[in-house]
Parts: sequence; C-alpha cells; structure tokens
Amino acid sequence: MGLWGFPLAILGGALRVSPPYLFVSLGECLTEKSGRINLGQEGTLVMGAMTAYGASYITGSPWLGVVAAGLVGVLLGALHGWLCCLPRVNDIAVGIALMLFGIGFAFFLGKPLIQPTAPRLGALSLGAWSGYAPLVAALQINLLLPIGIAAAFAMRFLLERTRWGLVLRVVGESADSARAMGYDVGRVRVAATAAGGFLSGVGGSFLSLYYPGSWNEGLSSGQGLIAVALVIFAKWTPVQCLWASLLFGGAGAIGPALQSVGINAGYNLFATIPYVLTLGIMIATSSARKTLAGQPDELSVAR
Repeated sequence: MGLWGFPLAILGGALRVSPPYLFVSLGECLTEKSGRINLGQEGTLVMGAMTAYGASYITGSPWLGVVAAGLVGVLLGALHGWLCCLPRVNDIAVGIALMLFGIGFAFFLGKPLIQPTAPRLGALSLGAWSGYAPLVAALQINLLLPIGIAAAFAMRFLLERTRWGLVLRVVGESADSARAMGYDVGRVRVAATAAGGFLSGVGGSFLSLYYPGSWNEGLSSGQGLIAVALVIFAKWTPVQCLWASLLFGGAGAIGPALQSVGINAGYNLFATIPYVLTLGIMIATSSARKTLAGQPDELSVAR
C-alpha cells in the first residue's frame, strides 16, 4: 500500500493497543471522581492479566478469565479503599504499596503459567469487506474495545444524569458537604475504588488473552501508570479518556508503523513515545498557582 500503509498501521495499532489504557483510565477516572487517587492500578492491571490467563487455562473459557480478572480488580480496589479510610493513611502510599504487591504476587502465582497456552479472546474484523490481507489484519479488533467504548459513554451518563453519579461528584468535590447531606463518604469512595478496580482488572485480561496474548513478567510495560496520568490529560472526563486512549495507542504503534513501510532506524527510540507523552502531560499540567480544569477538589486535600 506504499505510504498509505503508515496511517493504516497507526490506526490499526490504536485500535489494537488502546483497550488497556481505556479500561484503566476509566477505572481511575471513576476513582478520582470520588476524591481518591489509586496509584495501584498498575498492580491491578498485572494481577488481572495473570488471573485472566490462569482462569482461561483452567476453565477453557477466555470470557470467564475476563470476569475473574475483573473480580480480582474489585478485591484490590476494595482493599485500597478500605485501607485509605483508616486514620492517618495516605492514598498515594497505599497505592504504591498495592502496586508493588499486585505485581509481585502476580509474578509469584503466575510462574506456572509462563509456558502453558490458554484459550484467547477472538477478534472482530472491521475490514472483512476488503480482500486485501494487510487491511483486514490491521482492522481486526477485540470485542473488549467496543465494550470499553460503551463503558465510557455509560460512565458519562452515570456521572451526569443519575443520583448515584451526583453523590459521587459531591463526595469528590467536598467531603464535608457530602457528610452534611448524610452520605457516608468512606463507603462511597470504597465503592468507587472497587468499581474502578474491576475496570482495571478487565484491562489486564486484554493483555494476556488478546494482545500480546500470553502471560509473562514484562507484560504491562507500565501501561497502568501511564493510564493514571492519562486521566489528567482527559480532564477527568470518561469520553475524553476514550480519545486519549486511542491517542496513546496510536503513539505506541508509531514504531511498528514505520517498520511496515521499511523504516527500521530508531525503532527503540520511537517505542518511548508513550512515556515521553506521559512526561509531557505531567510537566504541562503542573502548576502551583491554579487547579487543573476538571480536577475534583478533594484530590488537592492532603491526607
């Protein structure tokens, strides 16, 4: 396809790589809307990937693996939420501890899963109308992507149009106001963190059951941490998390896209683009004088 192969490879890469970013960023967006930060999402992502692969291998059903990954995410999210409700406990410290715990525990439990082959999730072909094999391959997606897209719009509706979403936003903006209205702030935050953990766990299942589609100790490459920063870029808005995830997925596909048109020089350098984007976001959004647009006010309260 000549030079047309480059944008096609970027598009295909964005569709193929973005689901973990999408699910983790949606999970963290939901958590942070309640006024709590969970930096343990990387551990949840890795633990979800290991659990999904193990459950798929044992049961023979990759979709049971997805559900199992989500449930493990709920447990880790609920643990984070409960610990942060204790007096003089810092959200950031707990998140880092659970990230290390999740990664280490997944590596420990997942050692027997490195060699076996588990059933994987299937693909949907958006290019079935074409008889050109590279186009068909580039436009293959997993069903988790449209599920994630639907989840982004559903979350926007939940936050903006429902009573539960209103309560969550009140808790995230002013815990004192929420208490004055009779709401249990701790319970709301635990529920939001657990739900966010479910989404992050599902994101991990994509890594082990579809792309790259195996279990190993270097599976996530920091995607969970990148997705946490991505929430800032998306201004704590679920639908913008979707667009930002596609952007980061496309950025991660630049190296392979260049290879597809015969440019091999600097491949490892182009592989760093998602991380450079993350650093750029953190630098561009850092300010000691003003609050970030869309940031829940409770995130700025030191705990």
